[in-house]
Amino acid sequence: MPELRAFVGQPPTIGNRFSGQPIQYVIQAPDLPQLLEVLPTFIEQARGRAELRFVDADLRVNRPELRLAIDRDRAADLGIPIENVSRSLQLAFGEQRIGYFFRQGDQFEVIAQVPPTARDEPRDVVQLPLRTGTGELITLDQLVTMSEATAPTALYRFNRYVSATISGSPGDGYAMGDSIKALDEVAESTLPDGFSTALTGEARELVDSSSSLGFAFMLALVFAYLALAAQFDSFRDPLIVFFSVPLAMTGAFVALWMTGMSLNVFSQIGLIMLVGLVTKNGILIVEFANQQRRAGLDRRQAAIEAAAERLRPVLMTALSTILGVLPIALSLGASAGSRQSLGVAVVGGLLFGTLLTLYVVPAMYSYLASQTTDEPMAAAAVQHHASQ
Repeated sequence: MPELRAFVGQPPTIGNRFSGQPIQYVIQAPDLPQLLEVLPTFIEQARGRAELRFVDADLRVNRPELRLAIDRDRAADLGIPIENVSRSLQLAFGEQRIGYFFRQGDQFEVIAQVPPTARDEPRDVVQLPLRTGTGELITLDQLVTMSEATAPTALYRFNRYVSATISGSPGDGYAMGDSIKALDEVAESTLPDGFSTALTGEARELVDSSSSLGFAFMLALVFAYLALAAQFDSFRDPLIVFFSVPLAMTGAFVALWMTGMSLNVFSQIGLIMLVGLVTKNGILIVEFANQQRRAGLDRRQAAIEAAAERLRPVLMTALSTILGVLPIALSLGASAGSRQSLGVAVVGGLLFGTLLTLYVVPAMYSYLASQTTDEPMAAAAVQHHASQ
């Protein structure tokens, strides 16, 4: 059947799995005629964008209909109320139930309609008999003018506006964000004043979740900083630990770029996980450096000693986490493809962040650690050696 259009797609992992194509872009118009005027141009330009494929619209003007224009002056002369015309059409073609009857204990409906042979052709409509005010029978074609036209299959509204939903999928090599941006550019060039756009379906969930995950990421940083400040009894030491976070983020972005992954919901969850997974390496180094300073070493020596002594536990914890997440990054197992970006972000962030943490955090400690305790610590060490 060449008139059918088939689309192949994978159901989304998050959200309604039966909501159609992932991109649902809603055009909101002031009225239906203006929407029908600009919709073909919008669809044509959207189908020409490489960021989109399988572009379609739910508003289609392909339903044939018959329009009857009643000559009201003629109806008044014949003594036929307009209500009788609509009632006759409804009874003849509306398949209206007018009653019930029982036969052998079963109940049956009584449906009023003309025989099938009298309703097969459009001209059969105007052959419907009507009775005038004087009791004379006439046909409907003496009272109405019939014309054939097409109309929308269904009328849709979104946010109380007349709307049409453009559906589609991202093109090869493009993320959903690129496709939404392409639709925004098409809307800017084709939609006149008074029109607006909105997202629904999986695309809307992506935008909403992205803003929520950004807030969750900032909240994770704040909570981690406050917890470390309470543990270290200092506002400066947590800042030194947090220098490992941008290093891990850089590694995650590089890993996603090298593997061709997008920054989606799963990869953003992986970035939030990295806040806790990478800061523990900085905690090990900073805490041990503080212990060395209490033993009498200065900041630089304490930082070098901490980096050397904590190398083994840092590598052990990092490698164990990387090996645990590696099956997700390699997309092993059923339905693992959607979670692959999470594993790639975590593995890349841990590899890059761990290696640089061993150099950057000690260096930052030697510059940013508090100086007020260096001299008292050194003096205490000298007194201790003198007493011995």
